[in-house]
Amino acid sequence: MDAVKLIQRLHQHRTWVNNNLLAAAAPLTAEQLQRTFPIGQGSLWKSLTHMYAAEYVWLEALLGHEEAVIPGDAPGKLPGNQLGEGGLTGLDDLRQKWSELSLRWDQYLEALNPENLDEIVYRKSVALGHRLGTRRSDVLLHISTHAHYTTAQVINMLRQVGVQTLPESMLILLARHEAAGTTAP
Repeated sequence: MDAVKLIQRLHQHRTWVNNNLLAAAAPLTAEQLQRTFPIGQGSLWKSLTHMYAAEYVWLEALLGHEEAVIPGDAPGKLPGNQLGEGGLTGLDDLRQKWSELSLRWDQYLEALNPENLDEIVYRKSVALGHRLGTRRSDVLLHISTHAHYTTAQVINMLRQVGVQTLPESMLILLARHEAAGTTAP
C-alpha cells in the first residue's frame, strides 16, 4: 500500500469512528454531554466539538487557509463550551456539520497525490500567534492520531456516564465489518 492509500485508509477509519461516537452520544442528555471530567477537553461535548474543530481547521490549512477557525471560535476559547456555543446547537447540528466536513475531506483526500506529501502546510497558531510550517504528510497523520487519542478519552467519558455498549473504534473492527459486508456492529 502506498503512502497516499495508507493516509486515505486512516482517514476512512477516522470518519467511521466519528460516526460511532456520535451514535453512542445520541441518547445522552445535555447534562451527560456537559458533565465535567478531568480528561480530554473536560466534557463529552467539548471533546466532540474539539475533534470536529481540529478536523475543520486542519483541512482549511491543507487547502491554504492558514488562519481558519470554526464559526463561533475565538482565541483562548474552545468551541462549543456549552451546547449552542461555538456555532453548534447540539448533537444533530454537530452530526450534520461533521458529515458535510467529511465529504470535503473525502474530496481532498481523493485528489491527494504522492508529490503533495512533502509540501509544507502553514497554519497560524492562535495560541502562539505566529505562522508554523509542517509537512503535509505529517499534518495528515496528525489528524488521524489526534482523533484516535481523543476518541479514547471520549470512550472513557461515555463509560463513566453509563453507556453500556461502547462504540467500536479499532481499525481492525472496521476491516472485519467490511469483510463481512457491514459497517456497523
